[in-house]
Amino acid sequence: MADLLDLLLRVAEKAANVARVCRQEAPLFQLLVQEKTGADKNKKFVQDFKTLADVVIQEMIRHDVGAQFPEIAAFIKGEESNKFENGLGESVTVTVCGTEEETATLLATVLDGDHTAASLLAKAIHQDPHTIESSIDGPTVPLNPSELGIWIDPIDATSQYIEGREEVLEENHLSPSGLHCALVLIGVYVRSTGQPVMGVINQPFHHKDPAGGGWRGKHYWGVSYGNIHVCSESPPKGPTEAERGLSVVLSSSEKTVVKEALTSLCGPDRLMYASGAGYKILCVIQGLADAYVLSEGSTFKWDSCAPHALLRAIGGGVVDLSLTSNCGAQDQKTELTYHQPNADCTGADLWANRGGLVAYRDSSQLQRIIQALKDKL
Repeated sequence: MADLLDLLLRVAEKAANVARVCRQEAPLFQLLVQEKTGADKNKKFVQDFKTLADVVIQEMIRHDVGAQFPEIAAFIKGEESNKFENGLGESVTVTVCGTEEETATLLATVLDGDHTAASLLAKAIHQDPHTIESSIDGPTVPLNPSELGIWIDPIDATSQYIEGREEVLEENHLSPSGLHCALVLIGVYVRSTGQPVMGVINQPFHHKDPAGGGWRGKHYWGVSYGNIHVCSESPPKGPTEAERGLSVVLSSSEKTVVKEALTSLCGPDRLMYASGAGYKILCVIQGLADAYVLSEGSTFKWDSCAPHALLRAIGGGVVDLSLTSNCGAQDQKTELTYHQPNADCTGADLWANRGGLVAYRDSSQLQRIIQALKDKL
């Protein structure tokens, strides 16, 4: 497991490099956007896009992890279909080929013959992950790779990535939108139970290099299994929740009844809004908010698996809101799991977190939130 964590941190940074490359050329970027249709469309948004960057990152991670851990290869799932349509209306299946040149040729067919752009992407894709610096000393966990599965969200908050607003992140403050909300999420779960045990989050657009002006990222990771709970994030310093009041982050499109109930609990100044499910859970991990509440089934296993593992590592978790509200308590049965599709569903809905969710740092805070929402949903 230590070797797997090391590899996931490296491939996540590779993924961040690809995301940054795809944003460097504005004319190229316009070619990379394709609207999702049919069963792949997230029904929460009027327009939900997938980009070539999404597909390339997903297939690159699948390729690199499968090469080192072949026993996991068949259990690496992602958000995106790897089929892409070019400007000529041709359908192209995007994969990582045996050589950089072959991958560049394949990508050129997607990019309407733009060989320069295709070569840049292929170079980033074929970088040996072991050439990327990784200085963590991960814990040894008694799990075999053959027991594990992986969920990938190649670029969470794709709409923020496409819009590309460059906001400045203020330390110890949650920011509602911007490029920094776009995250690479890689979550590892136990196949037999669906329990999330390892997560890696890469924030490709964390800050700009003062010297060169280019974007630099930041990564976060956590491992939680048995008695092992290790996370890159430390508990936040500053006023306690009792001193400053409970804080909750929401989507701006959250139901009015939920906003009103949580305003009564937290006060209007402690209710915050941000883009991207992954970023909102990262805010909880960082202590910028005490909880994230979502009353609708508009997130998916690839959104929550990685940050869920980090929350478990610091004593928190992610529960199904509808199940927790109905039973009135948090236990193992209400925690989200990642191994079984939803019955009677197709497409992306197979893996939706249909009952909504609450991501939390402390179980006592969770109980207060559930009590405030009781009989409101």
